[in-house]
Amino acid sequence: MDIALLGGTGDIGEALALRLAYDTTHSIRVGSRDAERAEAKAEEYLNELDSRGLDPDLTGHANAEAAVDADVVVLAVPAYHLADTIEAVADGLSGVLVTPAVGMKRDDDGLHYNPPGAGSVTALARDAAPDDIPVVGAFHNLPAGRLADLDSTFEWDTVVIGDDGDAKRTVMDIAEGIEGLRALDGGGVANAGEVEAITPLLVNLASENEGLHGLGARFQ
Repeated sequence: MDIALLGGTGDIGEALALRLAYDTTHSIRVGSRDAERAEAKAEEYLNELDSRGLDPDLTGHANAEAAVDADVVVLAVPAYHLADTIEAVADGLSGVLVTPAVGMKRDDDGLHYNPPGAGSVTALARDAAPDDIPVVGAFHNLPAGRLADLDSTFEWDTVVIGDDGDAKRTVMDIAEGIEGLRALDGGGVANAGEVEAITPLLVNLASENEGLHGLGARFQ
C-alpha cells in the first residue's frame, strides 16, 4: 500500500514514517512543502533504517507529488495548516485522508483542548476534503518522540474515527501493523472531539508526573 505522510518531516510524521517502514512493508512517501527538505529527511530515515538492516521503499517529495494516487494520505501537519494543506493537494487525492491533528492552546496551567468551529479537527478535515474522499481521524494520542525511538517498546491504543466503515478499517489495519499498537473503533466523526481531547490530558499528565514521559493510552 502507498502511504503519503504530508508534513512527514515533523515530529509525528517522522515517528509514523520510521515505525511504518520498520514494522510493515508499505511504501512510504515523506511529504513536505519543500521537496528538498522532504528528500533530505527521507535520507535521514533511510540511514537509520539501514543501520538496522532494512531497505524500505521510502522516498521524499513535495506534498502534492506525495499525495498523488496514494492509497492513504496522512495529514501530519498542525491543525492550523490542515485546510490549506488539503486544498493544495486536493486534485491528486484518490484514497483515504487521515488526520492525527489536535487543536490545543497553552496557558500557565498547561495544555487545553481548543477545537475549531467545526467541532473537531477531524470534522474540519472532512469539511475541507473533496466530497468523494473519505476522512478518518487516527494516531491522535501517540507521543511522537517515543514512537520515533525504534528501540522503545510500548502497548498503546489509537482510537480511529470516521463515517466510512471501509476507510476506517483500512486505517485500523495500517495502525495495527505497528508492533505494540492496537486500533479501536471510536465510531463516527461526531465522536472526534472526545478522542482528540485526550491528547492534552496525556501531555499534562506526562509533564506533571515523574516517570510518565512519553505517556500513551491503553484502554482495558
